[in-house]
Amino acid sequence: MVEEEKMKEEFPLLDLETLKAVSVLGRGAKGIAFLVRNEEETLALKVISKALIEKKKNKKSDDEKEEKFDHYKRIWIERDVLNLFNHPLLPKLRGFLDTDEIIGFAMDYCSGGDLNALRKKQTEKMFSDDVIRFYAAELVLVLEYLHGLGIIYRDLKPENILIQENGHLMIVDFDLSTKLSSKSPSNQLNKSKSSETTAKRKKRSMSRLWLCDSAISQVDSVETSVHSRTVLVESVEKSNSFVGTEEYVAPEIITGKGHDFGVDWWSLGVVLYEMLYGKTPFRGINRKETFYRILSKSPELVGEQTDLRDLIKRLLEKDPEKRISVEEIKGHDYFKGVIWDSIIQISRAPYIPPMKWDYENDLEEIQGIDVQLMVKGIFEGENVIKKKDNNNIPKHNSIDNKSVWVEGLKNPPKDADFLIF
Repeated sequence: MVEEEKMKEEFPLLDLETLKAVSVLGRGAKGIAFLVRNEEETLALKVISKALIEKKKNKKSDDEKEEKFDHYKRIWIERDVLNLFNHPLLPKLRGFLDTDEIIGFAMDYCSGGDLNALRKKQTEKMFSDDVIRFYAAELVLVLEYLHGLGIIYRDLKPENILIQENGHLMIVDFDLSTKLSSKSPSNQLNKSKSSETTAKRKKRSMSRLWLCDSAISQVDSVETSVHSRTVLVESVEKSNSFVGTEEYVAPEIITGKGHDFGVDWWSLGVVLYEMLYGKTPFRGINRKETFYRILSKSPELVGEQTDLRDLIKRLLEKDPEKRISVEEIKGHDYFKGVIWDSIIQISRAPYIPPMKWDYENDLEEIQGIDVQLMVKGIFEGENVIKKKDNNNIPKHNSIDNKSVWVEGLKNPPKDADFLIF
């Protein structure tokens, strides 16, 4: 394949023989994330099964054979997006792995787990206002950076927000993102703050081009349980794909009217609500009711009126043209006193994850996981892994067993959101 040859030429090549997979970090729809050691580096290796992609492709009719292309294109999109990043709150592409059976990306490893797990460890499964402010500010900065690159993330949720070793955040999983024109989002349509005349607005709105996002097909977005989003860029591009994670998806995605960077700000509002109340604002008993609530119900902001609740309310504005912009977010009273240029330099974050590994000693005691064998067993139905291997747990560390061999990995619960890839 041309793209595979391009990968080999432009990106650092990894070799399974020199990689040591020491634990399983998580599972996605088409792959698994491993914790690996590559010489002196500890990395996260995201591995995608080629066999599963081929299997899905072969189930399609002749008219749908382009589905294979879409699956691989999502991989190339994530690769290219990761390679663009130069930001302390985003992962860097450390290399790629390509064999007859798998494709893999090596990225920075975050030892602190995800924001959802951290929230559930709190006394009432909620964060305080001050803690929320810190994490919210970092999320604003990283979304602003992504939008400045013309990238709409389209899958902001606590499970995709990891805690780095230094306590700062890192957003991961970009296979559902899309890269738009390099036009700065600061110039995008924002009627809530624009000082342009009505005539200029009309002229500009007539110049928009309405194009579909070709990164993810409609069929695939349904298969993967509504797990991504879509986009509008003023005078450049607009996507109407129906993609995203149910409880975090913006109204304009559900209605199919097209959307832009504003879908990320809506999702930020949902994430902040969940951090404050311990639940998402629009969840129903099923997908249909959840979507109905997103389209018709206002978020229940119980409690006294505070700056945080006001910010959430403005982020969860159903009309994308009235939704708060990044400039308004950064100037909101909730962030009064925040020095934006200094946030990522803060040395003492609200939570510093404990050391999980003694890299010099613990990892030497682990035999390592056969990456291809595990992926094959999970996604091709072979009986490779039946029980935990307690020999793979370092003697001098209290590591949760499931971080090494994930019980039930082959049959995740239907209501769980495992569609990471």
